[in-house]
Amino acid sequence: MRQTAPADRTADGRTDGETDGENVFGLITPEDWFRIPLLPEERREASVSALIKRQFAGVDDQPVLRRQAEEQLLGAAEAGVEQGGVVLYLSFLEAAGIPLSASLLISRIHQRFDTLDAVSALRGKGEAALVRLPAAGRAARRRRSERTRESRRLGTEFADTIVEYFVPVPDRDEVLMLTFSTPLEPIADSMVELFDAVAGTLRWQKKAQPTQTSQAAQAAQEPRGQQG
Repeated sequence: MRQTAPADRTADGRTDGETDGENVFGLITPEDWFRIPLLPEERREASVSALIKRQFAGVDDQPVLRRQAEEQLLGAAEAGVEQGGVVLYLSFLEAAGIPLSASLLISRIHQRFDTLDAVSALRGKGEAALVRLPAAGRAARRRRSERTRESRRLGTEFADTIVEYFVPVPDRDEVLMLTFSTPLEPIADSMVELFDAVAGTLRWQKKAQPTQTSQAAQAAQEPRGQQG
């Protein structure tokens, strides 16, 4: 397992999981989960290119397959952005040479979290319950199955297993949504155990406030107007 945001930051100094307020989230994921920050667009595309380069290292005779894989990943990342996503993780774990396909999309929902309303809204759409995460506190959790457009396109007989967590952002009318998904229905229960373990590492951390010394240094670097 590896620790990700808030340690990893975007080019403008913000963490990928950062809200507009003072809270950033941290998460621990397996080492073979590749992390794609979805915003800004330039970093999203750079991360996809880096993943393609890694996956096709030493393979120079498959330009069509490489291009198709890149287009598919960019499409998945752009779909995540349309859902309010800020970070997308893709699993490249293997067991006995078999890929353990999975994904995690982290999104923000700009509305107030109410535990009773959350579970009521989710009821009838899967197994929904109130839970408490070790560090992040109260949340709503739902597990459901869905035959996605991608699974239908590929002609697979299995439905995707989806686990969603809805976690209130401290001191804000905002919800962090974790959407785990795997097409591996035969081992869905084992994959869900992994998803729950990852969700259990979610934590909140206050943004570091600039010190008086750093503020003074910044002021000294700012251009000054001409003296009269």
